[in-house]
Amino acid sequence: MFNVPSVLGFYDKMENSLFSSSVEKEVSSNDFVSDEFISKCYGEVSYNIGSDWLRWGRHLGLSDSDLDNIGSDNKNSYEKADNVLKKWKQKNGNPSWEQLKKELMAFDRLDIVSKIRTKFGEISSSPNKNSNVSSKKDLLRMSAELKKYYLKYYGKIGELQPLLKASANVDLIQKFIDLCVVNAVNAQVDAVFSVERKDFLEKQMNYTPIPYSEIFTKEESVILISGIAGIGKTWLLRKCLLDWSNGLIWKNVELVFYLECRRLNQHQNISNINELLNVFYKDVVNDINISNHTALFIIDGLDEFKYMNELLNSSLTCNYPIVNALKEVQKYKHVIAGRVYAIDQYQSLSAKHSDKLTIQIMGFNENGINNYVENHVVEEKKEVVKTTLKESPIAKAMASVPFYLSSMCKIISDSKKIDSNSFFTMTDLYANIFLYFLREHIIKNNKLVYEIMEDSFNKKCILNICKIAYKLFVENKIIFSKEEIQAYYSDFDKNEGNYFGFIEKIETDLGCYYQFAQ
Repeated sequence: MFNVPSVLGFYDKMENSLFSSSVEKEVSSNDFVSDEFISKCYGEVSYNIGSDWLRWGRHLGLSDSDLDNIGSDNKNSYEKADNVLKKWKQKNGNPSWEQLKKELMAFDRLDIVSKIRTKFGEISSSPNKNSNVSSKKDLLRMSAELKKYYLKYYGKIGELQPLLKASANVDLIQKFIDLCVVNAVNAQVDAVFSVERKDFLEKQMNYTPIPYSEIFTKEESVILISGIAGIGKTWLLRKCLLDWSNGLIWKNVELVFYLECRRLNQHQNISNINELLNVFYKDVVNDINISNHTALFIIDGLDEFKYMNELLNSSLTCNYPIVNALKEVQKYKHVIAGRVYAIDQYQSLSAKHSDKLTIQIMGFNENGINNYVENHVVEEKKEVVKTTLKESPIAKAMASVPFYLSSMCKIISDSKKIDSNSFFTMTDLYANIFLYFLREHIIKNNKLVYEIMEDSFNKKCILNICKIAYKLFVENKIIFSKEEIQAYYSDFDKNEGNYFGFIEKIETDLGCYYQFAQ
């Protein structure tokens, strides 16, 4: 529903020392571990780096001449990787395991760190009478800086287009409109088996809403949140982050971590929770063992997790460690949100939790719709919006979905003349929204639809987007490959940029994939 600034950008800022520690780190006893332990670590690293030895050597700062000599003097990849480490060790005066671990983490090979921990164990600090005090201070610092971060970067939400009578950023705390949240047992059945979305939406007023305070102050161990696309799941989760940061909910939870599945897809080699946090929150967690603390994990966009089948079916062979990391989340308090079908499938994994709450977001109720119109539509267009919602049953039903309501308000407000029949069917609604975003994000002009379609390139572009979208809708797929796009459009490489108003490219260490923006 809302185009929040890229999560990738959020994490980049975090990784650039946003969370600068005010507590001086003590020297770890890992700096004084035995030569035997270091030797074992080096051997394990060399074995796992293998054919990636050249890039590893450049990462460690070795010169081209050093790397050329290593390449010519050694036959196999292990020997080359081993000599890269020896040369690095020679140049840096016997670096510690701690230093080597930091280099591996920076090289995005946390899987190697994990294997070393599993095989040889982590050398723990020697007993220190001040360790408990230090640990408590560190915990307080982490909690305070997480809250500071969430308040700073999640307190504002940017809409897809600037608000109609305000700046582009919405103050979430002040402008949050209560969503209609219901017990998901009956609602889910309707959503999964209903043939017509219209029927599902028209029934939503019959459900008994659950107050926000009742949901998030009881502190259930597991909360599963489902809802159709654009209904407000992410908006609700970020409201929770702000409320925790302000001490309003989850008062007994020391640390809350927010993770998005589309971001997790880019880190297939992460195998456990601690590694996960050391990637996304590395400057705040300080390599702690999270199992020693009271933590809550918020996982957003379960339906976008690329390895959903492997997560749900333990019998399937899985070659992606990130699945194990997501399974580990189940040991902690957690909130997981996703589209209805994904949460419906996931429920079996959380059956062992007795204090579990499964809810579904039904969107805005009538008061919520009226409040949105009052707060977001320019005065001279309010009556037109209200009349449209009154005269069109479809528009009224779809207005409960925040994404659609926001889009309808923008379309009506930005149009000099709006046809009273523009939203009388769901096809009208979808077509108008598609045309609006096509004009705003791709073609970037206000030509009429027949004028846009007179251009053969535009016609081909629109046809291909529609074909891809329809295929994915039928197959219930969120993520797709370049090959799947090229099945429709062989010249995609030349025109890739022309699709990015609708389709976004996600790069990972194992290649890239694509998904629709909403």
